[in-house]
Amino acid sequence: MIAKAQWKYVRISPRKLRLVADYIRGMEVTKAQQILPLIPKKGARILEKVLKSAVANAMTREDVHIKEEDLYISALMVNEGPRLKRWRPISRGRAVPYMHRFSHIIMELDTLENKPKGKKNRKKS
Repeated sequence: MIAKAQWKYVRISPRKLRLVADYIRGMEVTKAQQILPLIPKKGARILEKVLKSAVANAMTREDVHIKEEDLYISALMVNEGPRLKRWRPISRGRAVPYMHRFSHIIMELDTLENKPKGKKNRKKS
């Protein structure tokens, strides 16, 4: 791992963020920076900010001199944060519960030299 960036308590559901995160996981940084602005989802804007932060963290490291073109997204985790529990009034004086979900995003970058070759064998179900 060359650099890491995280954003906690993002006010978007993890399910919505994972749609975009699954798309860019394992991708080269330059390619991900080109694709993210074209995805018409709020999660793409959020992940673009986290990616910029991770790249900036990698560029400011003093012990490793690396170019932006040599980086890829080695790990991208979207975890569930806390929930705000709220109530919405409905007819006949009743109320129904709903929750505002939060997310925690953790992104790690590494060099292309350390990228594993080939695809992982996954079970198809």
